[in-house]
Amino acid sequence: MRGEVRVGLPREEMEALAAGGAEKASLWNLAALLAQGKSAGTTVAATVHLAHLHGIPVFATGGIGGVHPEPYDESADLWALARTPVLVVSSGPKAILDLKATLERLETLGVSLVGYRTDRLPAFFSPDSPFPVPARVDTPLEAARVYRRARALGLGGVLLVNPVSQGLPYEQVALWVEEAGRMAAREGVFGKALTPYLLRKLSELSSGETDRVNQRLLLENARLAAQVALVLAGLE
Repeated sequence: MRGEVRVGLPREEMEALAAGGAEKASLWNLAALLAQGKSAGTTVAATVHLAHLHGIPVFATGGIGGVHPEPYDESADLWALARTPVLVVSSGPKAILDLKATLERLETLGVSLVGYRTDRLPAFFSPDSPFPVPARVDTPLEAARVYRRARALGLGGVLLVNPVSQGLPYEQVALWVEEAGRMAAREGVFGKALTPYLLRKLSELSSGETDRVNQRLLLENARLAAQVALVLAGLE
C-alpha cells in the first residue's frame, strides 16, 4: 500500500485495492513498485517471499500459477515455491493452465506436493483431474509434519492442494477454457492481460458459477490453512 509492504489490511484498504488502479506485484517488479510508492496486490510468488521474510510459515490462496499453453509462459509462482520454505494451501493450479506440464514442472523443481484428502490433483474449479499427486495427508497434523520434515531437510515450499467441496466437472471446465482461449486469440489478448480475461470469460460461459466456486474454495482454503498453522504452532 503506497510503497509499503503490508501484511493484513483493514477493510477500507482492501476496498481501495478492489476498486481498481492497483498494480500486480510479482518478484520481478516488487522492488520497483515499492520504490515508486505504488499500491499493488501480490501474486503467490511475491506473497511466498514476503510471508517468509516476515516469519509467516503458512498461507492460503485460491489457485497457483503454472505453465500456460503458450511457449515460455510460466509463472514465477513455481520457482518461488521451489526455493522458499512456506506451506501454501491452494485448490491446485488455475484452471486455465496446462495441468500436466505444471505438474511436471513442480516435480522438476522439487516442490513438495501433497494432496489433502485426495489422491488427484485438484484443478481449481474442479475437485479432481486425471493427474495423481505423489503424496496424500488426511489431517492438518499430518500436513504440519510434512512441512516440518521439509524444513529439516532444507527443502523449499510445501504445496498442500485442497479440493473444493462443491466444484464443477473437470471436462466441462476444460471445454470452457478452450473456448475462452479461442476468444482471446481472436481478440489479440496476451501477456498479463490474458489471465483476467480468461477468468472473466469463464464466468460468462458458466453463468457466474465459476465465481461462486471461487468464493467457496477461498473460504475452505483459508480454514484449512488456519488449522494447519494452529497445529504447527503447537508442534513448535
